[in-house]
Amino acid sequence: MFTLDQKTVHRLEPTVRRVIVADPNAASARLLGDIVKNLGARDIFFESDEQRVMDLAREVEPGLIITECAGPRLDGAGLAKRIRRSTLACRYAPIIMVTADATATTIKGARDAGVHEFLRKPFTAADLFRRVENVALKPRDWVEAVAYVGPDRRRFNSGEYAGPRKRKADAPKTAAQTVAAAKDQALRILASALAQFDSDPAQAVRAVRQQAETLKTLALKTSDARLALAAGALETCVASGRAGKADLIGPINALLAISAPEPKTQAS
Repeated sequence: MFTLDQKTVHRLEPTVRRVIVADPNAASARLLGDIVKNLGARDIFFESDEQRVMDLAREVEPGLIITECAGPRLDGAGLAKRIRRSTLACRYAPIIMVTADATATTIKGARDAGVHEFLRKPFTAADLFRRVENVALKPRDWVEAVAYVGPDRRRFNSGEYAGPRKRKADAPKTAAQTVAAAKDQALRILASALAQFDSDPAQAVRAVRQQAETLKTLALKTSDARLALAAGALETCVASGRAGKADLIGPINALLAISAPEPKTQAS
């Protein structure tokens, strides 16, 4: 029998307090429920219909969602995307996808949908525990863009994934490099949000808001007054609640201009 010490159970408790298991297979759902109960879950909710999962998520605000990849009325990747792009309080909740069809395409699709972890069937209690431990105790940065919303894909924790930027050595090595990487990503997302604004205006505005907050925080941390003022101007624009594409072009371009490299001059 797989058991955990009370210290580990206590650390996992905020994540597994309320869990939704979305699986059309009753036996598989019960197995998942029994394991997370042993991990300390208090309330476990079962559903097999994607829309009902969305309704349930709105009602119970789960700390963890475990979903089968596919079913008659369930698309695990589609469910993850809907949750990530929703206004639900649980849109940031860890999502673990399980399936017997662990092909490279399926794994990449799960990652790109905003899933935190991937679990191949058949699995053991220890396998699921390692996934839950990862999402509960090793949180990843959140990416709020237009084309993608979810945990940083460069840190995809699944043991099934062998894509780029998985190794710890790939991470920035100094505080300055960490700040520079975060700033670069925020600026790239801003440029992308402006370019893709028409495809999803609501998500574009949400992405812009998040990056403005990130850049302002980084500016204060590095005492960069110009960046702080420009990020603050963008934040004020978005906070008005009426920011359209035309309103955002100026503030975003001002931020991009500040961080653009100095033009090289030819030596005389």
